[in-house]
Amino acid sequence: MRSGTGPAAGDTAYQAIILAGGRSSRLGGTPKALLESSGRTLLAVALEAASGARACAVAGPPELSAAVEAAGVPTLLVREEPPFSGPAAAVAAAWSALVLKDKEAGRPQPEWTLVLACDMPFIAQAVAALLAEARSVQIHPLPPSLLSLDETGREQPLAALYRTEALASAVGSIDRPDGLENLSMKRLLARVQWRNVAVPPNSTADIDTWEDAGRWSVKPGIAGIPDVPATEN
Repeated sequence: MRSGTGPAAGDTAYQAIILAGGRSSRLGGTPKALLESSGRTLLAVALEAASGARACAVAGPPELSAAVEAAGVPTLLVREEPPFSGPAAAVAAAWSALVLKDKEAGRPQPEWTLVLACDMPFIAQAVAALLAEARSVQIHPLPPSLLSLDETGREQPLAALYRTEALASAVGSIDRPDGLENLSMKRLLARVQWRNVAVPPNSTADIDTWEDAGRWSVKPGIAGIPDVPATEN
């Protein structure tokens, strides 16, 4: 596994955005990013899935700084303003940080931007499918972004590989008094062209409730949080 320093020759050049700043209300406020799957935090799982990215930004609270550092992948930790203002605002905050990083380095942004929610314990399989599809795309004007399509036929905008230019245009085109605050991903992506990529079963399964956590053997990773309630058969 590479350490996030950038793609090797012949790989798809991309940057990564990981969203880790939700309220986790159905988990009683327990941060999803710090739940554990096979001994790793879900944040570490997402960062590892994106470890081939040239640069990575996590949108989440400062309390995640230790987890970000422990993951061992060079990563920016940013926060949407105001906090808890939704995934579109978080994407914009992370994207802006990556743009600034590239400007400081005097380099153009990569062609693709991977966007992941932090609560998918098997997301690496979906990322592999998205990157494989990106490598197969023939070059032509305005090729589409790529969204994961799960086994139920549901599109996953937070498990997707976007054309960076298209994502930048989407972020910059929103004109409303509150900006991106509480804007849905569906509205953010209204003008983005994409095609669906079928990903392996369960690779985009997410953890919204303790029942989900029990189903996928995800456990609390912070001392003092109660054990995950057992699921009923």
